[in-house]
Amino acid sequence: MSNLLVTGGAGFIGSNFVHYVLEHTDHTVTVLDKLTYAGNLASLEGLPAGRFRFVKGDIADASVVDGLVAEADAVVHYAAESHNDNSLDDPRPFLDTNIIGTYTLVEAARRHGKRFHHISTDEVYGDLELDDPERFTEQTPYNPSSPYSSTKAGSDLLVRAWVRSFGLQATISNCSNNYGPYQHVEKFIPRQITNVLRGERPKLYGTGENVRDWIHANDHSSAVLTILEKGVIGETYLIGADGEKNNKEVVEAILVALGQPTDAYDLVTDRPGHDLRYAIDSTKLRTELGWTPQYSDFASGLADTIAWYRDNEAWWAPQKDATEARYRAQGQ
Repeated sequence: MSNLLVTGGAGFIGSNFVHYVLEHTDHTVTVLDKLTYAGNLASLEGLPAGRFRFVKGDIADASVVDGLVAEADAVVHYAAESHNDNSLDDPRPFLDTNIIGTYTLVEAARRHGKRFHHISTDEVYGDLELDDPERFTEQTPYNPSSPYSSTKAGSDLLVRAWVRSFGLQATISNCSNNYGPYQHVEKFIPRQITNVLRGERPKLYGTGENVRDWIHANDHSSAVLTILEKGVIGETYLIGADGEKNNKEVVEAILVALGQPTDAYDLVTDRPGHDLRYAIDSTKLRTELGWTPQYSDFASGLADTIAWYRDNEAWWAPQKDATEARYRAQGQ
């Protein structure tokens, strides 16, 4: 699998994977990305020209996809519309990208006999009660709660059907919430970090009790590479680093790391349909494929992330003002 086609490779998680692969393997990478607002070519700067190529295009465009899949050894499918709030405002782009785009890719992979790995989310499982001792496993029934998570669930099921009906050589991974470099400042952790770096107060949705299972993007990347190389065709693997924190704890950790009082934040209007808790059981990935996270301690991963945003203001500053204006209009 020396030549990888990575869809959505200019986005947050995809770009981290591209950097990780080029730093830790001898693979070459072609990125296919539509460059919506969430894609940023600056996230791919400095990559070795001889091993990296960028193609601007839509994963739902079969004329673009077919040739790129044909020349690849494997397809790693990150591209997705992924912002819950945006999916509530306008669900249609989520159908176009997450359903039709995935269909276009699996058809091309089937036609050319290519290895396919599909990146998904723990949000397809819905949410858990705050006091529920259980965590999501590969056997947890799907229970999506938004146009975003429902279209991701649909894309997962397309891949599963193509494996069973057509023999597609595919695996699936569902990951918990990522944080790390190159994440758009609309997202929770980079928004709070960049607020403090600008001398502004972080914003906490509702009462801050909602729990997410955080994983550093590098750990997600290493897990995907492990599945691509060792995963059993047709299997699903859950990726998590035992990083459960509620939003209040995360904001306080950011404030402490940046030398601010732990109560120096503002409460804002909660997000519509805000899921209570996500939690991943990654036992299968760890025991069957031998994967372990580098950042098993959330504090160390957060310190790495804060350092990146402090050192890369030129990357995030152009997005910041427009993002905060939009949140102010929403009372957030």
